[in-house]
Amino acid sequence: MSSLARITVFPIKALSGIDLDSCSITGAGTLSNDRSFALKDEKLRFVNGKRHPEVNQILSNFDLEQQTVTLDLYGFEDPQTFELREGNGPLEEWFSDFFGFQIRVEENSENGFPDDTKRSGPTIISTSTLEEVASWYPEISVDEVRRRFRSNLELGECPAFWEDQLNEIPDQGVRFQLGGVTFEGLKHSVRCPVPSQDTRTGEAYLDFQKVFMQKREETLPRWIEKSEFGHYYRLAINTRIVHCLAELKLSDKIKL
Repeated sequence: MSSLARITVFPIKALSGIDLDSCSITGAGTLSNDRSFALKDEKLRFVNGKRHPEVNQILSNFDLEQQTVTLDLYGFEDPQTFELREGNGPLEEWFSDFFGFQIRVEENSENGFPDDTKRSGPTIISTSTLEEVASWYPEISVDEVRRRFRSNLELGECPAFWEDQLNEIPDQGVRFQLGGVTFEGLKHSVRCPVPSQDTRTGEAYLDFQKVFMQKREETLPRWIEKSEFGHYYRLAINTRIVHCLAELKLSDKIKL
């Protein structure tokens, strides 16, 4: 039976994640500390890899107990540690200096800032899927693929694309459990330009999306109706948490 092999949260939307042994669930049905903070410009638009690939140059390390973040740039050795909170002037100044325009750090500890507000639970994928995708690109490692696709939950002990069966069925989510948490699988995650970017430099990989879509179609599980799948630039499953009796823990078994 497949079990939970990795839990990753991304405290600041668009920056690096942190791996955890366990994670509590907020009242809004999101992972605690996941996308709790976001960077916004003067027009209150998100500052992320879709619009600003240079964000990949930022190295971030989080201490969730102390609620601090240490920031540096890849290739440099000038780490600076800041209190992780909304309206922290020195933290906003660091980001503003890097991007060259005014940055606001905003917080939403209950709901976070998910990409999909209707399916705001964690994204889920399998380790075997990441390994398969990495095999499509000789220059890209499994860890780099993992960083590019930024999924929250990773399943071990199952074949590639096993999680595709958690996709939505007409008018009803596919319900499953991990330990004491009940989820509904709701749609394959539609990808954006971010996975094509090197997570150290922001440089785009030539023909990344073209290669991905071709290989994804070739390896699509036989039991998936291609007519319902739509285009093939999709990976991982968006979810909604519908019930929680306990925090998520590594090695929690999945039950359909």
